[in-house]
Amino acid sequence: MKLLTSSEIKKLNDKEIEDEIFNIKKTLFDFRMKRATKQLIKPHLFKLYKRQLAKILTITSNSNYINN
Repeated sequence: MKLLTSSEIKKLNDKEIEDEIFNIKKTLFDFRMKRATKQLIKPHLFKLYKRQLAKILTITSNSNYINN
């Protein structure tokens, strides 16, 4: 999964944003399950996906606030 920049996120439509949020949440869940079962994970990816999710949610909440 490619991590998006802020300008790329702003260009996405609502459906693409929902899909991206779902995919990131699913990935984070998988990482948590792997960590709980002591499987090998890459901790830096966990951090990157959490930040990506926060970035997307922040941009969408700001754009919703501006549009309303």
